[in-house]
Amino acid sequence: MSEFKKIYGLWRREVTRYWREKSRIISSLIMPVLWLLVFGGGMRGMELSGTQSYQTFIFPGIVAMTLLFTSVWSGISVIWDREFGFWKEIMVAPVSRTSIVIGKALGSGTSALIQGSIMLPLAFLVGVHLSPLSFIILIPTMILISIGLVCIGLLIASIINSMEAFNFIMSLVIMPMFFTSGALFPLTSAPGWLKSFSHVNPLTYGVDALRWATFSQASSPLPIQVEFLILVLFAAAMIVACSYAFSLKK
Repeated sequence: MSEFKKIYGLWRREVTRYWREKSRIISSLIMPVLWLLVFGGGMRGMELSGTQSYQTFIFPGIVAMTLLFTSVWSGISVIWDREFGFWKEIMVAPVSRTSIVIGKALGSGTSALIQGSIMLPLAFLVGVHLSPLSFIILIPTMILISIGLVCIGLLIASIINSMEAFNFIMSLVIMPMFFTSGALFPLTSAPGWLKSFSHVNPLTYGVDALRWATFSQASSPLPIQVEFLILVLFAAAMIVACSYAFSLKK
């Protein structure tokens, strides 16, 4: 019970800090909306199999992009805490490294989930009609994606000490993950080397799961149950990796 209270304390701190930064909430929505309306509208003439428009097709991918950017960049909070001395207090507190990772991952994951959920009411703008069942499947999928991606940011932040280096490394991580995930185009038409790269990209399975939850169809040959399992294993593996990385910090 004591560990749960510590996890809750870390979760609450992350959510409170996020909620107080209203400008961050608004600014984080500008880019996804631009991608959805401007980029999607500009590519409206792109031919897709079936009757889907391009804006409709990329909607789940834009939701995944919102989760990706919000989740991974949340790792910067570790660097801020380190600069202001709060991180040292966390590390010397009587709390396990796993609890620290889980608390911060759940807190930042909640922030990412809020950002992604704000995009869902905009679905009607691009002709996407979400049913109650869609929301029931979308939310757990978004939670798994967010936790795994948050831990990527935490893992890198535990190694990087400067804000500038973190920004540079994050750009190298975020953009390849996004562009090779199938968020913007069907991977069935991608070249072989790109398909191979997408198979090791966990966001690929997240995008496909979101697309299945939205349209009840997926582009991957893998069963949707397998993709959910991959997301669960990805989140669990990243929590373990972060806990180990934090345990090395004295």
